[in-house]
Amino acid sequence: MVNHLLMISADLENLADLQPQGGCDDPNFTYLFKLKCGNCGEVTQKETCLSLNETTPSAKGKTDVHLSQKCKFCSRDGTINMITGRGRPFTQTDAETGAYAPLMLFDCRGYEPVDFVFADGWKAESLEGTKFTEIDLSGGDYADYDEKGECPVMISNVRAKFDVVK
Repeated sequence: MVNHLLMISADLENLADLQPQGGCDDPNFTYLFKLKCGNCGEVTQKETCLSLNETTPSAKGKTDVHLSQKCKFCSRDGTINMITGRGRPFTQTDAETGAYAPLMLFDCRGYEPVDFVFADGWKAESLEGTKFTEIDLSGGDYADYDEKGECPVMISNVRAKFDVVK
């Protein structure tokens, strides 16, 4: 069992935080990333889609998991479970220091997640308290205007990595 912690970072302009629409443990938020087989090293051509509200029986049928599939190259079974309670919003302080914030923990058996893809379903709050919802980061950035604060807001240079944790 290897746990991979999804870490996110971005440049925030006049924004206090960035997180999934329903918070870090949003059951409807979709995580998209490629998978690398732990046996043969093959990386999937397409992104895999996972969310907390979707589970499937494991190949052995003993438990439910968030993903259970065979490697298309070597046919080895692999599973991924999502573990809640480890994420937090990415903040302005994180952006200023160039830090990453934890978003979700994945318990991976037979696979390693790689290449997280930013998509839609994000929310942010301005330094003045204006809430921006349904943010789509699939283009790599987001820009709007905060009427309350009378200033532009922007999310740019979004990036992610997976850290192995105990």
